[in-house]
Amino acid sequence: MAVKEKIGIVISNKMTKTIVIAVENRYKSPIYSKIKISTKQYLVHDEFNECNVGDKIIVKESRPLSKKKRWVLKKIIDKASFFK
Repeated sequence: MAVKEKIGIVISNKMTKTIVIAVENRYKSPIYSKIKISTKQYLVHDEFNECNVGDKIIVKESRPLSKKKRWVLKKIIDKASFFK
């Protein structure tokens, strides 16, 4: 079974070892032929607290770590430029 991966942007890092990411999904409306955007939030385990708000990251699926946390940080693609 393949491990699922998603790319998202960090929107909160206020919890210890946990971040919240937003993942956008773009699709074409079947009725209006317009591109629509749906956004979903995921709780992600960040073991070393290395992510900041605005970072673009890759997450992978894992076993349940808490009630809502089922994703683990795999790699930071791009650090946020406004925190440097």
